Amino acid sequence: MLKRFEGNPILKPIPSHPWESKMVFNCGAIYLNDRFHILYRARDKKDISTFGYASSRDGFQIDERFKKPVFSPESEIDYYGCEDPRIVKIKDMLYITYTAYGKVSGMSKKASIQIGMTSISIDDFVNHRWNWGERIYPLPRVDNKDCVIFPEKIGGKYVIYHRIPPHIWVSYSDDLVHWYNHDIVMSPKDGWEYFKLGAGATPIKTKKGWLFIYHAVDKKMFYRLGFAFIDLNDPKKVIYRHPEPILSPEEKCEKTGVVANVVFTCGTVLKDGKVFVYYGGADTVIGVATADLDQFFKEAGF
Repeated sequence: MLKRFEGNPILKPIPSHPWESKMVFNCGAIYLNDRFHILYRARDKKDISTFGYASSRDGFQIDERFKKPVFSPESEIDYYGCEDPRIVKIKDMLYITYTAYGKVSGMSKKASIQIGMTSISIDDFVNHRWNWGERIYPLPRVDNKDCVIFPEKIGGKYVIYHRIPPHIWVSYSDDLVHWYNHDIVMSPKDGWEYFKLGAGATPIKTKKGWLFIYHAVDKKMFYRLGFAFIDLNDPKKVIYRHPEPILSPEEKCEKTGVVANVVFTCGTVLKDGKVFVYYGGADTVIGVATADLDQFFKEAGF
């Protein structure tokens, strides 16, 4: 269903940049000031993850890329890396959710994976002033990742999807710090979704519902992308769930790499009726694929 860009991959590791010499993958994306902005995960030879920045005028050709990371670990909580950024615009701020991979305090051999969150003003972001806000950990010490924030309140509450294995969960907040009323939204099914599910990119608001692109993992550990539509007024209500994947690892750069047979998205952009899906291929490179928004409606029978 998604059409790959013929010039994929659009971002690759750069051997002369130690911080991104091994892998560049899983990226958040947002369209601001006539540019596609990409905040991507990079990994060095020691397997420490940081975030790099790149941008594009047309969404395909990268014409700007920073030589140094723009966001890095700073404490025990993300000691081993900041992973898989997702971006959402709420008013004049951008909120970034990510996976904090760190140490458990006082336990030298125990690692921790949990949700992290930070923010930055749109003005600072587009002008490359990396004045990140406080780092918040909404569900401390909970084995959790794949967190996306809905871009507007629903029923007067902020909403996130997150992944406590193997399900996608919903939670609510009054302040973007404290979260409550956790409930399962989607669970694995037989076939390509068998092992676990996780949120992909920030849900996109459409006239038919929230377009939600997610990843799923099968028994052989193949990662694929699927989509669903969520009720505009009830984030617990899935009004359509596509029975087949919309992107599977088929190209060489998706089947062969640090982790074989993976396509994994953290970022989408809706621009002029076209959905741009940015994804990591085999946890090693970044590609982009597109589809008209109307195609999603057609597939869902809307």
